[in-house]
Amino acid sequence: MATVRDTSYELLRALGMTTVFGNPGSTEQPFLQDFPADFRYVHALQEASAVAMADGYAQATRRPAHVNLHTAPGTGNGMGNLVTAWHNRTPLVVTAGQQTRQMLLTEPRLASPRAAELPHPYVKWSHEPARPQDIPAALMRAYATAVQPPAGPVYLSLPLDDWHQPADPPPQVRTVATRFAPDPDRLREFAGVLAGSRDPVLVLGAAVDRADGWSAAVALAERLACPVWAAPAPERAVFPEDHPQFRGVLPFAIGPLAERLRGHDTVLVLGAPVFRYYPHVPGDHLPPGARLLHVTDDPGEAARAPVGDSLLGDARLAAEALHDLLPPARRTPPPPRPEPPSPETGVPLSADAFFATLGGLWPADGVLVQESPSNLAALRRHLRIRRPASYFTMASGGLGFGLPAAVGIALAERDTGRGRPVVAVVGDGSFHYSVQALWTAAQLRLPLVVLVPVNRQYAILKAFAEHKRTPGVPGLDLPGLDVAAIAGGYGCATAVAGTPDEIATALAAGLRADRPTVVPVPIDTEVPPLL
Repeated sequence: MATVRDTSYELLRALGMTTVFGNPGSTEQPFLQDFPADFRYVHALQEASAVAMADGYAQATRRPAHVNLHTAPGTGNGMGNLVTAWHNRTPLVVTAGQQTRQMLLTEPRLASPRAAELPHPYVKWSHEPARPQDIPAALMRAYATAVQPPAGPVYLSLPLDDWHQPADPPPQVRTVATRFAPDPDRLREFAGVLAGSRDPVLVLGAAVDRADGWSAAVALAERLACPVWAAPAPERAVFPEDHPQFRGVLPFAIGPLAERLRGHDTVLVLGAPVFRYYPHVPGDHLPPGARLLHVTDDPGEAARAPVGDSLLGDARLAAEALHDLLPPARRTPPPPRPEPPSPETGVPLSADAFFATLGGLWPADGVLVQESPSNLAALRRHLRIRRPASYFTMASGGLGFGLPAAVGIALAERDTGRGRPVVAVVGDGSFHYSVQALWTAAQLRLPLVVLVPVNRQYAILKAFAEHKRTPGVPGLDLPGLDVAAIAGGYGCATAVAGTPDEIATALAAGLRADRPTVVPVPIDTEVPPLL
């Protein structure tokens, strides 16, 4: 007779989920025992890394990924990156071990007393099955829930003594739609407003990239002959950044954002919330006289938008439909934005000089994983993303995602056969949040290049302190850290690069290597403004 474990593995095979990310614990061993030869276990040294690796892998493969955590403590370890997966809209099936059912009443060691509540509110669904026989059906429901828009993580708490129980007949393997079309009447209304607009502007969000909607967004922008902005703090690149109509990324504060949109009478926000702010800078959400039209696949985003009229629908389908409904605009498209000035090259390099160097070296098909928040403005000035699915960062704002996510993305590039080069830019503060991910990259022999701008401080927090006038905050400096020595200890190649020529040499060597390469790049300690 088939066991619950047998039936669960057959279901995972049928769903194409034969890669498991995790860090093994005692409560997971009955699930992992005699691990099938056709499955792969991606071993992380800590659960936060496992979650972010799975997040990167799922985003790059465009398929849900499976993460296996260790009961309550392992879930706690992974929680920061589970928050990021939630905000990234990444479909993850998270399973966690639970103590033996027969002992749960007494709350023994490593029990999770309220397991289904633990990951809330950062999961779409959380469940501990009432019977062992319900586990396969719960996995099927978890998969179907994770992939439907807005996609996101789900969580199952699974007692360790359930796996060897006799199974019920296996659940039917089901498919569900992952995109939905917008209401046609509302679309026509939006198209009428845009057609009559004097000076519209298009604001795009990460859902455009998730929906493979770059071509549709370009066609819509060119039909409208209007400027294009990325919504504040985007976790994906949303539009070819060398396109003459692209203006950059909107600031993530109320007053400055509205000021940037001044003069436009219609603001079309496609695939983004309205808006994601960070520091509180008061002001009106829109400039005077502007009307906002909002397209999102998330009812929650539509409900909490402070201004505008919302329409639910897939970003790409909505862009294509609006394009077909609109006549070509008679206005002249805006001129291209000016190129940034060439920065001076000193020692140590400025952030601008570093990213200008990297922008000049960037491979045409490169994938960038970014977690250097204080240097983000410099990166955006000098390194322009030109292809879809080429830029990834954390939508949550929480550190510790970038390094392990880059490992998951590099693994996905290998597994899919695309083989695109993956480069992570991770600040020396961010680097140490999930540094254990380097070991996994080394064990998998992934040709990942990690560039670490080293300024020996949490510069983003110093910028926030200056903005909020909060002097004297402790713990903002990071002396005594040797990035190269730490990376070498995990099995990575290393090379310190302090000049443009050294960066070029290290990057080229790292992209040719058969293991990860970590390149510390000393930069100056200037604290850039927050806005």
